[in-house]
Amino acid sequence: MKRIFVTGTSGFIGFHLARHLLEQGHTVHGFDGMTAYYDVGLKRARTAILEEMDGFSSTTAMLEDQAAVDVAIDDFKPEAVVHLAAQAGVRHSIDKPREYLNSNVLGSFNVMEAAQRNGVQHLLMASSSSVYGANESQPFRETDQTETQLSMYAATKKANESMAHAFAHLWNLPTTMFRFFTVYGSWGRPDLAYFKFADAILSGRAIDIYNHGDMARDFTHVHDLVRGIALLIDVIPGANRSDPPIEGDSLSPVAPYRVVNIGNSDKVGLLDFIEAIETSLGVKAIRNYLPMQMGDVQETWADASLLKALTGYRPETRLQDGIDEFVRWYREFYKR
Repeated sequence: MKRIFVTGTSGFIGFHLARHLLEQGHTVHGFDGMTAYYDVGLKRARTAILEEMDGFSSTTAMLEDQAAVDVAIDDFKPEAVVHLAAQAGVRHSIDKPREYLNSNVLGSFNVMEAAQRNGVQHLLMASSSSVYGANESQPFRETDQTETQLSMYAATKKANESMAHAFAHLWNLPTTMFRFFTVYGSWGRPDLAYFKFADAILSGRAIDIYNHGDMARDFTHVHDLVRGIALLIDVIPGANRSDPPIEGDSLSPVAPYRVVNIGNSDKVGLLDFIEAIETSLGVKAIRNYLPMQMGDVQETWADASLLKALTGYRPETRLQDGIDEFVRWYREFYKR
């Protein structure tokens, strides 16, 4: 069992990962700023569940606070660090870009520096499928070019990848970046589309459908995502360079550094996604079709064969099953 430091444990993905690791018997220290980007009450409810579990402790502070990050990591002495905390939201990054620079770039640098100083065995950091930007080659592969980001959020995630590679090279710090693909599920963020769709449909309000519905995403259930992350903790880049090479591996030739997609490998149309929500709710949506939003991309689709080769695992939750899981939680939590 390991001592694992996880940032963002009051957030959607961080909460699910921390709970999964604790259930496996690991000791977890969470770090979260409890920011008011969305309902802090939801964050507190997630944290309350973790606080009831054996092996969990936490620090409430901002990533930009270098002293707080240093003290938390120095005192806990983790074997692995999983950095998930970030200022999220593509659209918000257009209006408030400095929030993303402070949290996602400076904050991530603070985590990398503390991890290096403490000699952690493995640093794992969240990137995003948004780094693929305007790349037209699909499904997206880790070895594809990623030079055309379309939002400040995506740009900060690409900056994290570049900084992490330099750190891995300079300090021999084993680092894995994982690129998420449209994560959904229970305890999600209220600003995410499926969450807003459910709320609007049950309230009798119209839902906004961008690009007139001509969009597709590789929807990945949060349980699949955190299982993939947990399995990658033990897959340390560069540990076995004498092993036969893996086809399509993104392992750097000059650093113990790798990028891994975690996606469902199944492109689903936005209108099909909405129909799955309607089916689960038993209510038809009032639809408001709109043009494409600034900073958005039309499609995302992951090639997750590297994850399978490294861990033996590939996300497997069927879309309707995943939506049903979310709707059950949503109705119970919000008494709807």
